[in-house]
Formats: sequence, C-alpha cells, structure tokens
Amino acid sequence: MSAGCVSQQRGSFGGNMPVQRKRILILVDVLCVFVASLPSAILTLRFKPYQRGIYCNDESIKYPYRSDTVSYATMAAVTIICSIVIITVGEAYLVHTKRLHSNSTFNNYLSALYKVVGTFLFGAAVSQSLTDLAKFTIGRPRPNFLSVCAPVHCEGYLLQINCTGNPRNVTESRLSFYSGHSSFGMYCMLFLSLYIQARMQGKWTRLVRPTIQFFLVSFSLFVGYTRVSDNKHHWSDVLVGLLQGALIAVLTVRYLSDFHKQRTPPSSQPETPEDEHLESKPSPKALDPENRNHHHNCSGTV
Repeated sequence: MSAGCVSQQRGSFGGNMPVQRKRILILVDVLCVFVASLPSAILTLRFKPYQRGIYCNDESIKYPYRSDTVSYATMAAVTIICSIVIITVGEAYLVHTKRLHSNSTFNNYLSALYKVVGTFLFGAAVSQSLTDLAKFTIGRPRPNFLSVCAPVHCEGYLLQINCTGNPRNVTESRLSFYSGHSSFGMYCMLFLSLYIQARMQGKWTRLVRPTIQFFLVSFSLFVGYTRVSDNKHHWSDVLVGLLQGALIAVLTVRYLSDFHKQRTPPSSQPETPEDEHLESKPSPKALDPENRNHHHNCSGTV
C-alpha cells in the first residue's frame, strides 16, 4: 500500500472520529442529567412520604391553611425566564465580541450555550433530587397539617390519623422538610449570580453587576420567607433549603462549569521550544562550567 493511501485513510478516520466522539460525549451528558433527575421523578410518581406520627397538642402544626404567595409555577417561570435571558444574552455577547470561543467545529453560539445550560440543568436535577429524597424519607408535617388533614378525632399521640381532607393535599402536607421552593430558587438565582460574576467584566459593571446579583438573590430569599408566612414550612425547613441550594450552586460552578477557564484566542499559537529559547536571555549565573573556568582563568592572568 502506498504512502498516499495510508495518509488518505488516516485523514478519513481522523476526520470522522472526533465527530463521533463528540456525539458520544453529548449523549453521555444528556444521560447524566436524566439519571440525576431520576430520584426526584421516581419518588414523586411512585412513593408516598413517610407516615410520621404526630402529637395532637403540637402547636407547630396547628396553623391555618393559606394559599401560596408565590406558587411553584410562578417561581419556576421567573427562574427559568431569568436563566434563559441572562445566559443566552451573555453567551451571545461574549461570542460576538470574540471574548469567548469554542474549539468545536460546530456553531460557537450553540456550543457555548450547550456547556452552560447543560451544567445548569445537571445542578438543578441534583438539587431537586436531594430535596425530594429528604421530603419523602423524613415526612415532616407542615405547619398547617392539622388544618389540611381535618381528623375526625385527635387526642394524644397518633401514628395512624383518620384524615378527612383531600388525600392529595394531605400527602403534600407531609412534605415539609425541607423547602423545595427555597432550595430550587436559591440554586437558580445563585448560579446566575456566579455566572454574572464570571462573565460580566468591565469597568462599567462595577455597580451594575452587584445590583443584578442583589435582585436575583433577594427573589430567592423572598420566596423562602413567604413559605414561612404562608404556613407551608417551618423556619428550619426554609433555612436548610436555602443552604442546600446555595451549596449545590457553588459546587456546580466551582467543579463542573468552565466560567473561570482561561482561554487563548484562536489566532494565537503556543510558543514552540525554539521560540522560547530565542526570546529568553542568558543569565550570568547560568553559564556552563567551561565558560566559568575560562572566565576564571582570564581574570587570573590579568
């Protein structure tokens, strides 16, 4: 076989392998997001919360029922819209101004969005799965549990309660610890705040950046506060939810994202050893032994 045929075959395989490999990596990423969201989906669809006994004279679960100040649909809509707008505009601007580029041969805009959105979705799936895992295994009654349950008779300690309320609402009233609104809201808003911190650079952003971050985090805190005032969660449920969402956001940005990755412009080429040797200046201390002996001999003959 001639050398031309060998090089041609190498070129054909070399051109196909990266594309196939990238497709496999994308498939693995999607599969990881799906697997991370499985615990939440399975617990919600197939399991019921742990049936924890209650004391009928427990004042912490006798609060009246109130409607949500911020429903889960409203919170999800706000967080998703903010995420889409901020991430899309941010990545598009950085790619357009050549401050961000991808080594992929695919569209740079879509490649940049894929990395950020994929990281965001994986962290969100992990946060929600951890939240539902705690909710269903602990089964802590909400502050409005007795109001929602409306038992026929309640006295002393009861392990099995004859509730007359809506079965779906009764099940929800056993999912107090910890707050899903707080954990999901804090994860999304803090992730966006850290994204802005890394991507939004420039002198004009000195106060603009913290202002945006302030409103993002304030929204998540407001949502958590309303869960207490609406008698849907105990204060400890909200506190743990906020801490969990913040922790997952920080870990996701720190270890999974490439927000702080240093990239070299596509036009710049790395220095070769020859270039480095030419640009470096010899130091007098780095003289070889022969030059040092010659210098010593010369100085001795003067």
